[in-house]
Amino acid sequence: MAFGIKRSDLQQWKEKINQGEIAFLTHYWIDDRFPGCTTVTKVGCGDLDKLIAWGNEHGLQAEWIHNRKDGYPHFDLLGNKQREILEKEGLLEHIWDKKKSV
Repeated sequence: MAFGIKRSDLQQWKEKINQGEIAFLTHYWIDDRFPGCTTVTKVGCGDLDKLIAWGNEHGLQAEWIHNRKDGYPHFDLLGNKQREILEKEGLLEHIWDKKKSV
């Protein structure tokens, strides 16, 4: 279940994806399959080759891309990998901002 996301943040994420940029969106998320994970970061890009290359740089496999018919292909980052990648990207505020709100 996803929650704690603003419509404007989602719209900005989609716009960046449509422009071929690597876009990050973090929101609260609870799923019994992933105990202890309370946020997910979706990293998307409309340019699939660019997204695959970005994923390769971070040890992510192309098969992990959610590429649905909605036109917003993305990786879901959780747990330690989420933190590791956000730290490398200089985007730890994605997690810290969420935790401050709790």
